[in-house]
Amino acid sequence: MYKKILIISLFTLLSGQSHALTVYKYTDANGVVTYTDKAKAGAKIFVFSDRMIEHIENEVKLETHKHAAGETLLVRNDLYGPVEIELSLEKQSNLAGESKKPIRWVLPPRSKIRLLTLAPKDASKPMQYKPKLRYALGDPRLIPTSSEYPLPWRGGPFRLTQGANGKYSHFTPKGRYALDIAMPEGTPIVAARSGVIVKTENQQTGRGENPAGNFVRVLHDDGTMGVYLHLQKGSVSVKEGQRVDVGSYLARSGNTGNSTGPHLHFVVQRNVGLAVESIPFDFNQPIDSLPNFAVGGE
Repeated sequence: MYKKILIISLFTLLSGQSHALTVYKYTDANGVVTYTDKAKAGAKIFVFSDRMIEHIENEVKLETHKHAAGETLLVRNDLYGPVEIELSLEKQSNLAGESKKPIRWVLPPRSKIRLLTLAPKDASKPMQYKPKLRYALGDPRLIPTSSEYPLPWRGGPFRLTQGANGKYSHFTPKGRYALDIAMPEGTPIVAARSGVIVKTENQQTGRGENPAGNFVRVLHDDGTMGVYLHLQKGSVSVKEGQRVDVGSYLARSGNTGNSTGPHLHFVVQRNVGLAVESIPFDFNQPIDSLPNFAVGGE
């Protein structure tokens, strides 16, 4: 009952907001936790983060191969999606044919490329340089081909609790156009578009270390990516590299990560040039319309 009071009070607060908002977390003498925009004695400011942690640094790597003539720099992409990379060399000394401009490239999935071979001007002295590698998942050259998506769940009807450009959390470039849909934990989540699974997280419990909680990222054929967040622990049934169709079962909704109650956070993103950002989209039917049983089975 206490949990139900907490969730209802918070969803009511979020769905009705229209301006910048400070949210307070308050626990009364009976241990009931509520969220409110009113400062009370003993209440603490609730700090929300929609920062999504995806550890791809171990899957996009710069490798240095030393040889008699000098050194060769390669970049390896172990992800199941393309990666835009930019390599620049700082603090260069004793390099033949110094590279002044950064090198940018789009590296295909599961591949590697030789970017530079370096040799010393004076073979009797060591080369010196500091490589700096920047990268972002996705191919920025591709143009989105669709802006309407079928509802990515089965059941309902459910309710939108925070829309695009929300003042509570949807204000960063990666999440500006995200939608939060309140739904019971365990609701089947399905793919809104076909594509390849490029990243998943399935072991977050409760609030965990990742604000996004458990998630699935699907790379669509036009370079956009659908991301499904706050999923139930252990419910993700797809694997990285797997191709899914519209309506394919992905996982079950949950309340993991920096979540204020059971809901699905759905966002469409693309690489806009060494940065992954959210882009506008619409569902092809109202969220609170009849239960969605139209797509697929488990």
